[in-house]
Amino acid sequence: MGFWDTITDLVEAATPWVTAEAEAPAQESTEETTVEATKEEEAASEEAAEEPEGEAAEEEEEEEEEEEEDEEEIVDPKEKIEEECRESKQCHDVKHHFDECVERVTNASGEEAAKEDCVEEFFHLAHCATQCAAPKLWSALK
Repeated sequence: MGFWDTITDLVEAATPWVTAEAEAPAQESTEETTVEATKEEEAASEEAAEEPEGEAAEEEEEEEEEEEEDEEEIVDPKEKIEEECRESKQCHDVKHHFDECVERVTNASGEEAAKEDCVEEFFHLAHCATQCAAPKLWSALK
């Protein structure tokens, strides 16, 4: 390995965005998917024809309930805890400043509205809520 090979390797290591080595994921053919779906529907209809109506209805309801359980979204406790902290006494002053700023900017007209925004106040409120929520969040996580 020569001197220039070493330099080239170092440059490639320092600039990983220069070389793209990823491949696009393979996409399934829509015809195959349609054929598979049709076969599944036919099999399901044959099974339903063989079973009495009462049992088929019960099984369908059970399958729907299982699907609903699988589809339930996991709720992030951080958002709830931070919202509680924004309304708490600990962040009251910061929220008050943010609310005043929002009201001032909303009521301003013309050039006054273009000069001011509430980004700084918003970040102070977000920081306060995060600081308040952190210890509570760690105890809520499993």
